[in-house]
Amino acid sequence: MKKIIILLYLLTLCLTSIKANETDKKLNQLFNDLLLSNDTSSNEIEQKIWKLWSTHPDDKKLTVMLSQGSEAVNNNQLIKAIDIFTDVINQDPTWAEAWNKRATVLYMIGEYQKSQNDINKVLELEKRHFGALAGQGLVNIKLKNYEKAIKSYKKALKIYPSMQSPEIMIKEIEALIKQDLI
Repeated sequence: MKKIIILLYLLTLCLTSIKANETDKKLNQLFNDLLLSNDTSSNEIEQKIWKLWSTHPDDKKLTVMLSQGSEAVNNNQLIKAIDIFTDVINQDPTWAEAWNKRATVLYMIGEYQKSQNDINKVLELEKRHFGALAGQGLVNIKLKNYEKAIKSYKKALKIYPSMQSPEIMIKEIEALIKQDLI
C-alpha cells in the first residue's frame, strides 16, 4: 500500500511537471510570435499569453480563485480582491499572475511601494511579463522615479514591440521631467 501511495505521488509530480513544461513551451512560442507580430496579430497573441498566465498550470481551484479576485476588482471590492490574491499567493507563491493581480490592486489603493514589491516578485518569476513592466512604469511615475519608469516601459517594448502604451507613457514622462525642471 505504501508503494502505491509513493507511486501515485511521483506520477502526480511528473504530470504536473509535464503540464508546466507544455505551458512554458506555449509561452515561449507566443513570445517569439509577439516579437514578429504586427498591430493586428499582436492583440490576439497578447490575449493568448494572458489566458496562459491567468490559468494555473495544475490547480483549477487556484484559477477559479484568481478569477474571483478579478471579479471583486471589477466590482470595486478591492480589499476583498487583495485577500483573495493573497490567499492564492500563499497557496502557490510561484504563480506570477497572482502576484501581478495583487500588485495591480495595491496600486489602485495607493500602496505604491507594496505594489512595486509584488511587481519585483512577478518579474523574478516571469521576466517577460510586459503587464508587470507597464505597471512598474505607473508605480514609478507615482513615486516620481521617472527614469526607472522609462526603463520599465522600454523593457516592455523589447518584449512586446507593438504594445502602444509604453510609447505614449514615455512621452508623458518626458513631459513631466521637463515640467519639473521649470
